Amino acid sequence: MNREEGVIEVRMKADAVAALKAGDKRKVGALRTIIAALKKERIDGMHVPSEAEESTLLGRERKRRLETVGVYAHGGRPELADQERYEAELIAAYLPAELADDELNALVDEAIAAAGASSAKEMGKVMAQLMPRVAGRADGRRVSDAVKARLGG
Repeated sequence: MNREEGVIEVRMKADAVAALKAGDKRKVGALRTIIAALKKERIDGMHVPSEAEESTLLGRERKRRLETVGVYAHGGRPELADQERYEAELIAAYLPAELADDELNALVDEAIAAAGASSAKEMGKVMAQLMPRVAGRADGRRVSDAVKARLGG
């Protein structure tokens, strides 16, 4: 592995080479776009991202594509919506499995205890404890809703 690249980025590059050899131009193009986003993040951050940081970035990229699907579909561009949907599914294959509700709730309880939080006013402390632990495995809104429910907010 190149020490200047993240784990997921290396895996995606290998998959892009395999897709290129197989003649899958659509997959090659999609992977190159995603790899470029990972590379930009690495260069902008001036460090090799951890796998959790890469997962967080991929989660954002996937979410952006899913939001764009609706825009293209509404705008009468089904071919672009299909491409965005394809890329979102491709990205999902590189993300860790989504946390089940009971796993997320257990992590929320641990974070609340660690932060010593007892009210919704302390939600920021809990989120700061929790987000690094769920990186890429749960959407931020879902995590926030779980914390609010536990803190009575």
